[in-house]
Amino acid sequence: MSPAKSPEPEHIVVVGNGMVGYKFCEKLINKETSTNFKITIFGEEPRPAYDRVQLSSYFADADEEDLQMAPRSWYEEQGITLFTGELVVDLDRKSKTVTSQKGRTVSYDKLILATGSSAFVPPIDGTDKKGVFVYRTLEDLDAITDYARGAGKAAVIGGGLLGLEAAKSAMDLGLETSVIEFAPRLMPKQLDEIGAHALKTALEELDLEILLNKNTTLIGGNGTPEYLDFEDDDRLEADMVIISAGIRPRDELARKADLEVGKRGGIIVDDKMKTSDPDIYAIGESALHRGMIYGLVAPGYEMADVVVENLAGGNEEFTEFDMSTKLKLVGVDVASFGDVFGESEENSKKVIIDNKAKGVYKRINVSEDGDRLLGGMLVGDADDYNMLLQIAQNGFSLPPDPVDLIIGKRDEESGAGQKVYDFPDDSIICSCESVTKGEICELIEEEGKEDIDSIKKCTKAGTGCSGCVPMLDDLLTQSMEARGKEVRKVICEHFDYTRQELFDIIKVKELHTYDELLDEVGEGNGCEKCKPVVASLLASAFNEHVLEDRDTIQDTNDRFLANIQRGGTYSVIPRVPGGEITPDKLITIGELAKKYNLYTKITGGQRINMMGARVDQLPDIWEDLIEAGFESGHAYGKALRTVKSCVGSVWCRYGLHESVSFAIEIEERYRGLRAPHKLKGGVSGCVRECAEAQAKDFGIIATEEGWNLFVCGNGGTNPQHAKLLATDLSEETLIKYLDRFLMFYIKTAEHLDRTSTWLNKMEGGLDYLKKVVVEDSLGIGEELEQEMQQLINVYSCEWKEVVNNPELRKRFKHFVNSEDVDPSVKFKEYREQPVPAAAGWEDEE
Repeated sequence: MSPAKSPEPEHIVVVGNGMVGYKFCEKLINKETSTNFKITIFGEEPRPAYDRVQLSSYFADADEEDLQMAPRSWYEEQGITLFTGELVVDLDRKSKTVTSQKGRTVSYDKLILATGSSAFVPPIDGTDKKGVFVYRTLEDLDAITDYARGAGKAAVIGGGLLGLEAAKSAMDLGLETSVIEFAPRLMPKQLDEIGAHALKTALEELDLEILLNKNTTLIGGNGTPEYLDFEDDDRLEADMVIISAGIRPRDELARKADLEVGKRGGIIVDDKMKTSDPDIYAIGESALHRGMIYGLVAPGYEMADVVVENLAGGNEEFTEFDMSTKLKLVGVDVASFGDVFGESEENSKKVIIDNKAKGVYKRINVSEDGDRLLGGMLVGDADDYNMLLQIAQNGFSLPPDPVDLIIGKRDEESGAGQKVYDFPDDSIICSCESVTKGEICELIEEEGKEDIDSIKKCTKAGTGCSGCVPMLDDLLTQSMEARGKEVRKVICEHFDYTRQELFDIIKVKELHTYDELLDEVGEGNGCEKCKPVVASLLASAFNEHVLEDRDTIQDTNDRFLANIQRGGTYSVIPRVPGGEITPDKLITIGELAKKYNLYTKITGGQRINMMGARVDQLPDIWEDLIEAGFESGHAYGKALRTVKSCVGSVWCRYGLHESVSFAIEIEERYRGLRAPHKLKGGVSGCVRECAEAQAKDFGIIATEEGWNLFVCGNGGTNPQHAKLLATDLSEETLIKYLDRFLMFYIKTAEHLDRTSTWLNKMEGGLDYLKKVVVEDSLGIGEELEQEMQQLINVYSCEWKEVVNNPELRKRFKHFVNSEDVDPSVKFKEYREQPVPAAAGWEDEE
């Protein structure tokens, strides 16, 4: 009797090789029943699927390979037949075949329509002009980049998520940019009026013009854009237009095959994602489910998962999807979650923090009894998004004062006392990949996956928008602690030590180079993760010149003692202690900027930034600055940057003490001090706080009796107010406490943790820090002061060392074997100053 033949695998054809089409294939081949299926996928674009969510990074530092979801070889290894550059133009439901524009016909058993969406172009006269673009594909971005080389001003039509992404891309190309929005506020579906205003203000501070209530009627110009006319008779000059006003589902193939579609577009599907043909499914932005088109990638991934489960014999349904999302728009954090506007319950209450000084707006909506979180929105600081989302989704009880949810820390002290580990097992930790807390804990506790990389690899959690990574880290730590296991955050596989342990080893054994440390306590040859950490430790331990015997392990900025900028040039920022500068020094900076054709800008830290210097010009510029009395401002290093000051009692009628002199003394004391992260300080001469000292790593504010010392604050994308450490101090006592505080931070913080993050992680928090620094509870106060004094005693200007050392100076050239300069460095004029020109840009004849 001959053996029974194995059944032929079911042929699954996927039309659309976007993010959702790719994710469907990935999920299907990961099923145990994957051998029951044969997969063919058609992609209209000439390349395999790529990450459209990260499109704007293509203008910054990403390339096509960085955005790729998986290389072409992946499809081959999985036995998937991939056709790229082929648009499916015909669907014959009777014969169950699809045909591409190349005439290729393929039969299917089950068909998955993942055709996505196209850019919506409003009916505006002039959209057919050369120089008018949509923002959708890599080809669109390449075309925008090419055209931008000869443009100066871009207008972006659309103030939603896509429009703001397009605006960021235009700004990255060096274009003056305006956003035009028909509605009276930005992102009206995600933000209320105050939140939208906070976002608008933050974007305008980044030199992005926002025009609201504007109905564009004409894109005028002779063949190419020159201006835009609006219904209110206003006009905007622009020589390039990007349209990003929304999406339209790609349902043309479904219409042609007489599948049911919605009145306003979209392929109608049921809860199992089936279309009106039981052998055809639709997923992603082409699918219309219960009257809803989902324009985010996470719902598309969930749809793909539902189809995969059902093909494998399951009975999954897609009912609805939480549209909560966290984004970074033009560098500004924006998030919304749950019931954004508090409309789901009568008499719901809203709790608002509107910090205009920091550009932060937070709103949460709570039930009438104040016991349940319904939803909310965050602008300018979205650190608490994941925790707030879980509290809302799981119905956790709230603290007595719900405002604590949005002013507390991201740990046990916030979130109504909830730890991530206490969440229900079905809580979604990673919404992009729908990974639950239970799945992650099973990996940690049952399979021994005790590092973030392993969790990412096994579950894909944290590989999408990466917003859940802090929560993953908390869950890993709390899970291990619950099982009585020690949590040690070692540097990498080459050093089985924490940063603090390595610092102690370096000091005790007096190891001054990376190779000495590797030979003594390391393994292998090291990696790009541990080298910068060790470089930072060596600098913090001995304050030796960062280029002596260790230039190859430095980050690029430290290696050249300057910040590398767009276009391959560098910035030069000399130190200006306390912001005080003489006319002669100002003249020197002006003369140098003219001599080397540098762009100049006043920084927020009371210094002058000169940008656009070639690497070979740096030592010559530094030499002239040093001769004029300047020194390195360490703007390139994880070191003390600035100590900002007000004008103090010498000039200000409100001033209590001479803040400028004290700021200069502080800055000159700690200049060159290397730390786990950059350090900023401020000294205010009165409580009016003109130096913004409470937004710094350390802040000093004058009182009637002396000075108050604040610590562990920072501005930036995740602002945090500094905490009051001690009051009414003399200058001598304050410096003593500051020595202890900074040295304690240097010795105990993790690499790249700001002082605020360090304090947030510290067991005992501010109370413990006060005991160590002020009360000297550990008996190490004098030791910390001595270690700080040793670093201060050996300080020398890093620029000056290079200028006076011929061997070090030789390293500052573009080519190792030639004195030629970088031929790719090009500039164009922008507001009467030079700025980087995009690659391929040429001066007009």
